[in-house]
Parts: sequence; C-alpha cells; structure tokens
Amino acid sequence: MLKKSLSFLGSARVFGGAWAALVVVSAALAGVKVGDVFPALATAQLAGGAVPATAGKILVVDFWASWCAPCKASFPALGKISSDYATRDVVLIGVSVDESAAAYATFLKKTPPAFPAFHDAKQNLVRAVQVPTMPTTYVVDRQGRVRFVHSGFHGEASERRLRSDIDALLAEKTP
Repeated sequence: MLKKSLSFLGSARVFGGAWAALVVVSAALAGVKVGDVFPALATAQLAGGAVPATAGKILVVDFWASWCAPCKASFPALGKISSDYATRDVVLIGVSVDESAAAYATFLKKTPPAFPAFHDAKQNLVRAVQVPTMPTTYVVDRQGRVRFVHSGFHGEASERRLRSDIDALLAEKTP
C-alpha cells in the first residue's frame, strides 16, 4: 500500500506540493482504522493493574497523555459513560501514552479517572495502533473490530457521539 501511495507523490505536487505529499504518505502509514481488528490488550503489557476481560464485550479505549488539556477535560464525561454502561457489557479503559511513568502517576493523582487507567510504558499498544492525536478514542465491537474512532474531545458533542456509537453497537444482535 505504501508503494501505491508513494506513486501518487508526483501528482501530489499538482494538488498542493509537499503538504499534499505528506497527507498521502500519512494516510498510507495510518494505524488501526475502522474495520480493523483492535490489538489484544492482554499482550500489550499495560501497567496499572489487571486489564478487564473484554471478550464478547464492547470495548472503548481512550488514549490520553498527561500534557493534553482536552484529555483532562474528557475524564468526567468518560467516567459517566463508564458508569452508565458498566452493567451492559461495555468496558471503557484509558491508556496513557506518556513515556514517563512519573508523568502518568502525577496526572492520575491530580485527575483520578472513574474508569480503569493504564500506562503503556513500553509503548507496545501505542505503536500497534499508531494513535494519531490526543485524545483518540476507539470503539470496538463484540467481535474485536474497530467500529468508530473519535479524535479529540469536544465537550458534550463528543460525549453524545460516543454514547450514540455505543448504543448502536448494543442494539446489534450478538453473533
């Protein structure tokens, strides 16, 4: 796919020079997308406790960082969502992309989440997913496929979209 995308670099100059070429290459290198299988959490070696069982459940994975103001702003909404859907086979977890364990720990002390939060200390999951921006939230169906990806946090609008996506997956028949 990369070779195919790189073949468009010549024509990218026509549509905007280096910036268009960068967009084409970025798209070719993009990580986990809608329709892809989400990487197994059990093999990611996440720090911060036992990863909850997710088999047959809807999984919501929010990638965040200690330096990210929108990440901090999203925690109350994600906490409400986690609580509201806890009895409906929905698992919501947060994954810190911080390279520093101290930054992760300090952030959690100042802004304790109402959902399980983990630190990807070895950057295994971050590398596998290739998270594009902070925060980014992946909504994964019961079969382990990414169905929705939310970039950034935009207050109530983000919370409504996330709830709508979860409700849509809950309404689907289980296989």
